[in-house]
Amino acid sequence: MDLNNPVFQDGLFGLQKPERLAALETLSKLRQLTWSQLYRDAGLKWEKIASVAPPLGIDALYSLRITRSRRATAYRDGDFLRLLSVARDHDGTYGKK
Repeated sequence: MDLNNPVFQDGLFGLQKPERLAALETLSKLRQLTWSQLYRDAGLKWEKIASVAPPLGIDALYSLRITRSRRATAYRDGDFLRLLSVARDHDGTYGKK
């Protein structure tokens, strides 16, 4: 798991304490899952983002639930999950608003 993206870090550290703690619990859970488990986990709701074209060199962007009210944007890079952002609202994950 790669958490080094500054946009992701700003979103994570900008969360209020209860949401930040929930996000850290989700990240801890992610560390323990296989790719197959991540794809099937009903709580994370991993889904492809079709409304936003991925940057050059990235096959697809995905969203996953990082807290009850927030979603993170990520992509798979080989064995790594690269986290890109934490949306301020649900629609922000999908390029809307």
